[in-house]
Amino acid sequence: MGLMSFMKEAGEKLFGGSSAQAATPASNPEAANQAAADAILTYIRAQNLSADNLAVQFDGASSAVTVSGQAADQETKEKILLCCGNVAGVDKVNDELTVASSTPEAKFYTVVKGDTLSKIAKDFYGNANLYNRIFEANRPMLSHPDRIYPGQTLRIPPQ
Repeated sequence: MGLMSFMKEAGEKLFGGSSAQAATPASNPEAANQAAADAILTYIRAQNLSADNLAVQFDGASSAVTVSGQAADQETKEKILLCCGNVAGVDKVNDELTVASSTPEAKFYTVVKGDTLSKIAKDFYGNANLYNRIFEANRPMLSHPDRIYPGQTLRIPPQ
């Protein structure tokens, strides 16, 4: 549990042109926040991720997401957190998720310009050929090993 920081300008564009835009924050901030939370929850479910009593709240004033519930394992928890944070317009994720089965936590890494999964694997594991471990740890959010972008936060599983 804790607070994770993300790059607000980077990530999935869930709020533009969707129901999250139906109510402007100035006219109805509660409806806009609920629409944004619903869009994030829909995105999590589209990645085939779930948790018992999963709840997502969004606060547009602070650009923060609060996510709660109980994930089956640490990997699922971390992927849900990444789904919440790797969204354009989200600056922070307040992690209130618990896990039913605890395992070692992954590290997190924010992609910078010029990064590749091979370069990241070399930095973390000492072997560029282990890039697929990072790719698999971030599926289904990553659809291809060459499709990472600056500002994106990735899970780096323990060796």
